[in-house]
Amino acid sequence: MTNETIIQKTIDWIEDHLQEDISARDIASAAGFSKFHFHRIFQAAVGVSFSEYLRNRRMTSAAAALIHTDERIIDIALSCCFESQEVFTRAFKRVYQLPPGQYRKLMKELIAPKEEMKMEEPIKGWFLSGSNPYSYEMGTDTEIVHNGRKSGYLKSTAVTLAEGEFATMMQQFKADQYKGKRMRLSGFLRTKDVKIMAAFWMRVDSASEDILQFDNMSNRPIQGTANWNHYSIVLDVPENSASISFGIILSGTGCVWADGITFEEVDKSVSTTNAETQYVMLDNPVNLSFEEA
Repeated sequence: MTNETIIQKTIDWIEDHLQEDISARDIASAAGFSKFHFHRIFQAAVGVSFSEYLRNRRMTSAAAALIHTDERIIDIALSCCFESQEVFTRAFKRVYQLPPGQYRKLMKELIAPKEEMKMEEPIKGWFLSGSNPYSYEMGTDTEIVHNGRKSGYLKSTAVTLAEGEFATMMQQFKADQYKGKRMRLSGFLRTKDVKIMAAFWMRVDSASEDILQFDNMSNRPIQGTANWNHYSIVLDVPENSASISFGIILSGTGCVWADGITFEEVDKSVSTTNAETQYVMLDNPVNLSFEEA
């Protein structure tokens, strides 16, 4: 079992136990590792300790409940494992700069008119493409969030789609400052009713638009309905690279949310996920009679 698989299994476990009184030792035990060893591999993959991850997820869950439900603040505090409303209020204010009651009132007023028109608002830095982008939409979501105040989403708008249709919300940029480096695209994805697949993807092209490095998670696709989990793609950026593209892909119907995406250099000890796409030229022609197996 790879470290990435272990991390994903553990995050699944954490998401299922967010409203329970669990400790770092419980989480490490669920992963089948010592607390010290698991802390090291979790922080290397996700960027924060598992204790900080758990705290951030509970706080984000509380913020979403304040905006999108009418639950009492004390009930939200207790469901997120805070011992009292006072302790919750202090912790919440440190993160969101406002006490929970004031945050609820202000954010509900701010968000309500935006949600009516969010389908038409572009997302800075991202654009929609694919085989049939008119059958999909992308936007931001303030209710289903992994961390912070918003997530990005991509979903199908057609009831049925022709075979092979897909869309992607993506970015593309120059490779100049990344040449010679090993780069990791990682973040959190959540899916609902994905018929074919959802995934991260990344591609490195030369100036002539030849594919130098590529991975679309085709060997580890996300299907159906799945809770937030952490996924990553690692590619080298050769010296002859000209552009880098990456994004979230949705094939077929369904919806995928993305949050907490990072794009960072990693050292050579981190294995690449590059799919072998280059054609190997043979020395001579073969199987001219079509009889060979």
